[in-house]
Amino acid sequence: MTSGDDAIRAAAERAEKTAHRNLPQLEDLPIPGDTANLREGASLDDACLALLPLVGVWRGEGEVSYPTLDRSYRFAQQITISHDGRPFLYHEARSWLLDENGEVLRLAARETGWWRPQPDDTIELLLAHSTGIVELYYGKPRSQTAWELGTDAVVRTASAKEVTAAKRLYGIVNNGDLGYVEERAMQGHPMAPHCSAVLQRVVG
Repeated sequence: MTSGDDAIRAAAERAEKTAHRNLPQLEDLPIPGDTANLREGASLDDACLALLPLVGVWRGEGEVSYPTLDRSYRFAQQITISHDGRPFLYHEARSWLLDENGEVLRLAARETGWWRPQPDDTIELLLAHSTGIVELYYGKPRSQTAWELGTDAVVRTASAKEVTAAKRLYGIVNNGDLGYVEERAMQGHPMAPHCSAVLQRVVG
């Protein structure tokens, strides 16, 4: 078990590589830009304090599988969670499949949306997927560093695959990494594990 001193020391070591980095900004924008670095830009709104550990840019690898797939696939991903000082967080995730040598096989899932914490500790998470699916999640913190959410509504375009429900669990793990697992009910199958990943902080 990691001691408090060890955790603080590990965080300081990570910050030597990530604390000076932030999102690229266009300097001619007439309004403040988003920040994924809590040391820079607008102050985080108090409503978002329960989500503070999520703010940053994260990169890493995971595995995707489902009964409809012929096998499991390795993938890489970048998740950006940023804010502009208002009581919500911006979310963007980009993924790409990897071959057995770790080289890019092809582009994969892409999603964008908003984390909207509420006064009763409920979290609303709205996600729009490039595959034509829009999901509304509700959840609550499980601890100061873990958040569990499930879909309340799923809407899809006529050309999208059938998705009826999903669950996600995010948590800060392994000395500061961001881990998550996702389950999905889709294409006639009941809720089943779909993907999981562990991501390292690269900004913030």
